Amino acid sequence: MKLENLGIEDLTFDLKPLDHVMGKHAFIRAGQWDYDRVTYDYKIGSTEKNVTYYIRIQGYAIEGDVDRGDAVIKLMTPLLGKHYYPHGIEYGEEEFSENLIERANKLITKAKEELIQYKK
Repeated sequence: MKLENLGIEDLTFDLKPLDHVMGKHAFIRAGQWDYDRVTYDYKIGSTEKNVTYYIRIQGYAIEGDVDRGDAVIKLMTPLLGKHYYPHGIEYGEEEFSENLIERANKLITKAKEELIQYKK
């Protein structure tokens, strides 16, 4: 499910402060990158068997290179996904409760409020 109109999509940041702030808010990039793209995931546990929810914020380099650490990243619209082990991730709107959507929106907004000072 796309989490739209939160004001984080289309913002641009240097990679290093973006990594730092996203990490402080538990959005983890880890190995989820290539030379031109990054993905930050926030894991939300579930009481449902074999189900994990993720908030995913993706971005792509408009300048520089992620591998060299000198990229300028433009963020995309965040996604909310539901991972069914071992089948994969579903992004359909019917997968999520209002409480989960509200929580995801708050987590993204909180990270954005700190990120905004680094906006390019």
